[in-house]
Amino acid sequence: MAEAEGNPERVIDGFLSVAQLLSEPRLARLYTFILRNEAVTIDEIVDGLETPRTTAYSDTATLVEMGVLSRDEAQKTHTYTATPITLTADLDGAEYTITPTLIEAVGRTPQDQDLDLLLDRYGLGKLAAALTYAVPYVDGEMTERIAARELDLQVAFAIAVLHALREVILEMQPHDPYFDRIQNARDHPPSTET
Repeated sequence: MAEAEGNPERVIDGFLSVAQLLSEPRLARLYTFILRNEAVTIDEIVDGLETPRTTAYSDTATLVEMGVLSRDEAQKTHTYTATPITLTADLDGAEYTITPTLIEAVGRTPQDQDLDLLLDRYGLGKLAAALTYAVPYVDGEMTERIAARELDLQVAFAIAVLHALREVILEMQPHDPYFDRIQNARDHPPSTET
């Protein structure tokens, strides 16, 4: 949401949209599905996400209202496109950028037991931290054992989370225009202070 710079209303609305996507996995999953597929119809959403048609209509309307989807009504069959979003937060000098890749990870939690357990037990912050270790793991710059140890989770669980995030990264890297803004733990390890 770079175009929101200088406009407090758009900035706050954008912040709230990102917050809603991070708190509602079904909306997150729909948003990133449309982002990956560029322009989709309701039928493609229903088939691709195996979701009821009424849910697809309701959720796309919500995402359009949030400003993260656009609806093209030029043809009889409407198509939806997603606006790539990013949000950078700075807290006491510690900076983190939320990109569609983290939103995709949240969207996968209902279908992935490991990501769901991580989010449920440790929260969104730990999922974001795990993503910062998954990036160098996927790039071959860090072993899964080192990444797992640094996450301060039981090793087998941390490795399972890294494997789940590997799929998220491989799927989103070509579609997330802000992928290079994801913090890489090899370059900037997340602070363990709370």
